This record gives sequence, structure tokens and C-alpha cells, in this order.
Amino acid sequence: MVEERKISSAVVNRLPRYYRYLGELLESGTDRISSKELSEKMNITASQIRQDLNNFGGFGQQGYGYNVEYLYNEIKKILGIDKPYNIIVVGGGNIGQALVNYTNFEKRGFIIKAVFDINPRLIGMTIRGVEVRDVDKMEEFIKNNNIDVAILTLPKAQAVETANNLAEWGIKGIWNFSPVDLDVPKGVSVENVHLTDSLMTLIYKINDISTK
Repeated sequence: MVEERKISSAVVNRLPRYYRYLGELLESGTDRISSKELSEKMNITASQIRQDLNNFGGFGQQGYGYNVEYLYNEIKKILGIDKPYNIIVVGGGNIGQALVNYTNFEKRGFIIKAVFDINPRLIGMTIRGVEVRDVDKMEEFIKNNNIDVAILTLPKAQAVETANNLAEWGIKGIWNFSPVDLDVPKGVSVENVHLTDSLMTLIYKINDISTK
């Protein structure tokens, strides 16, 4: 049992990457791996890996390294993805449809139950078997279907009010693709994904390399 203490966001942000690499190792038939070997694959120092994992109990054995399957399952528990999560997508445009079509969500236990939109041309259609519903039905659907997370892909003008409504209706997490940083009530977690910010960071790196 991990003792109650604040884990830095940098460590938390690396956990999904550990999980992904360990999954690849499992698929390749690797039973155990040292922190040095894992560091070479992930381009993270071995000491950083040990420090990160020590936040949760370590999991390694001196002279043996890490049992890949055990560590994979422990990180799965730490991330909280050892159980399924019900998700809705709010906004059935291009980004919303692309996310529904991304099959890896189901492999990780993220089940998209419905898409909601205001556009009558979209309402009633299905995207990979998921129905697009009228936003007027969203509150009732959330309360009747144990929805954990909402993916928001709305224009800026609609996103803030919608996020507050989602929080009021019991949503605990919002994955926000809308072009605004959301300020939601306490008890609701938000992960903001600004696609253009990421692209601009990449462009900066390209230009920074080219000037050296």
C-alpha cells in the first residue's frame, strides 16, 4: 500500500510511458528487465527510473531487476486503469469522431458510451457503433449510465458552461480538447490538450536546432 504523499506531476506524467514500454516488453516475451536496460529503451536514466518507482514501493530486486509482468500490473493499479471507465464525447465534429474511431481506448478499458452534439445533421448517426445524441439528453444519460469521464471537443464559447454543467452532473474527469483552459469545481480533474500549443513547441525545437 502506497503511503499518502504528494507525488510530483513529472513522475505521474512518466507512469503511462512506463506502462506502455512494459506492455511492449510483455508482448515480446521479456520476463525481467534491469533499470539499466529499461533506461536504454526509454532514454531515461536508470537512477530516475529507480527514484520514480521508489515513490510507490520500488518493485525491483537487487541482482534481478524488475519482473516485467508484475511491474506492468502494479503500474496499472497505480494509474487506476485496472477497471473500466465509461466515457462520453461532447462534440461530434472532426476531433470527436477521430477519438471515437481510436480503437486503443477499449484496449485500455476506456469505453466510449455516447457522443453528444447540438447539430441536427449529426444527431442519430453512429460512429463505430457509438450513437450521436442530442445534448439535451446528456444530463439524463450521465446520471443513468455511470459516466466517469467526458471528452470535450467544443468551441471556446461553449466549453466553459458545458464543463461546469458536467461537473454538476457528477463527471469526475474532463479530457479537454477545447481551445480554453478550464477552471472547474474542486473534485473534478481536468487534462487540457492544446494541439496547436504542441505543434508550436515542435516548431520552436526545429528552429532552435537549426540555429545551433
